[in-house]
Amino acid sequence: MATMNISIPEPMRKWVQDRIHTGRYANNSDYIRDLIRKDQERQLAHQEMQTAIAAGIQSGESTQLDMTEIKARARAELGKSGR
Repeated sequence: MATMNISIPEPMRKWVQDRIHTGRYANNSDYIRDLIRKDQERQLAHQEMQTAIAAGIQSGESTQLDMTEIKARARAELGKSGR
């Protein structure tokens, strides 16, 4: 595993120590690794959202939905399944 030294202000150091004292993290490295994993997950979610937005824009103009028709089809489907 690689080593990285970082410098942080005292209030941030205290914050990290407080997180460790909760028992959720074993040490400073464990806490920082968790932060990085969460940041990576957020970045991936952001990229997926951007892709979905682009796909939506490329799909063309939206149309008005007929909610009465949608509800009728849903009721008919539920009736077919015996519910």
